[in-house]
Amino acid sequence: MLLYNTPLAPNPRRVRIFLAEKNVTIPIRDVNLMTHEHKQESYAAVNALAEVPALVLDDGATLTESVAICRYIESLYPEPPLFGRNARDQAFVEMWQRRVEFRLFTPVGLAFRHSHPALAKLESPQLPQLAEHQRPRAQQMMRFLDGELAARRFIASDDFTIADITAIVAMDLTKLARVEIPKDLPHLSRWRADVSARPSVVP
Repeated sequence: MLLYNTPLAPNPRRVRIFLAEKNVTIPIRDVNLMTHEHKQESYAAVNALAEVPALVLDDGATLTESVAICRYIESLYPEPPLFGRNARDQAFVEMWQRRVEFRLFTPVGLAFRHSHPALAKLESPQLPQLAEHQRPRAQQMMRFLDGELAARRFIASDDFTIADITAIVAMDLTKLARVEIPKDLPHLSRWRADVSARPSVVP
């Protein structure tokens, strides 16, 4: 297998954290987005959508989309389970993964892409008004998560899962996206400190 990666991009980071949690090492090839390497014909042969990450399987097929890649890795290396141990757990992990992706990760990502000067040539045109619209949506989800985390250690349960990976990558992007984290969220703050201390998450 070969993983196409971009070190500073949030989606590839989700896959790298997942691999680290599994203690799995696979070959990685970096793609430089800033020089538009992902737009070159050579990479289009890997992923016609010109996005990272992409995982080339041993049979030559290419798997894209971060969570799909993580699911494949989970099937090969089931321990520790990061998508849940049984049908009930898996359903709740899926629910929380989708909630966090759509209501936190995506708004923060859009705010980042449409406001950070370094991304102007990648996100053309940048829409500052879109970034402004997304920031309160992300903060609303942070408040919701704070209430939920009062009752359990991690996002989906008392076990660390893919939902926590998506959430911590989003939270770590808030500074660059200029999304202010509300100060009065003690449970989210506790969760963030715990997850940030995991060896897989440390940059």
